[in-house]
Amino acid sequence: MSAKEKGKSLLVFPEDYTVVDIETTGLCAGKSEIIEISAVKFRGRREEGSFSTLVKPSRPVGYFITRLTGITDEMAAGGADIKDALRGFSDFLGDDIIVGYNVNFDINFLHADMMRHLGVPLTNDFVDVLRFARRLLPQLPDHKQTTVAGYYGISVTGAHRAHADCLICNACLECLRQRQR
Repeated sequence: MSAKEKGKSLLVFPEDYTVVDIETTGLCAGKSEIIEISAVKFRGRREEGSFSTLVKPSRPVGYFITRLTGITDEMAAGGADIKDALRGFSDFLGDDIIVGYNVNFDINFLHADMMRHLGVPLTNDFVDVLRFARRLLPQLPDHKQTTVAGYYGISVTGAHRAHADCLICNACLECLRQRQR
């Protein structure tokens, strides 16, 4: 993917942004499929709206992913077609800065699927909260989102479902923003 097609990584704490998270059937963009997309829009760091949809995959979800996310084949089968899900997501996102945790994973999947199914790239600039966690919390044993959330006393109820992960990510972002000051 060319640099002009993909947004750039920013090392800032934005005031206006959209937190994005996806769940997938595996780890490889192009081979695995998106099964859930969520996005939560913030203006002045206040939640303004959200988008969330399950996405119907072409193959079964798989035991490991069902155990991790709680998303079953039956749930996913009732999801949106990938084209409709991506259109809805893209319309909701607009040209906002994307915020996410280990967000390159999400961006790579979304970019590949938007190119494949809609013929357009994902060009939004993005902020990876993981980068701040590594820099500001070097003492932690790892920098998984759940570890950082635990460090700050943030509930991880619903973790590994996209909407809950968006809210956990934003709570981590706000704690790290305060630590940065």
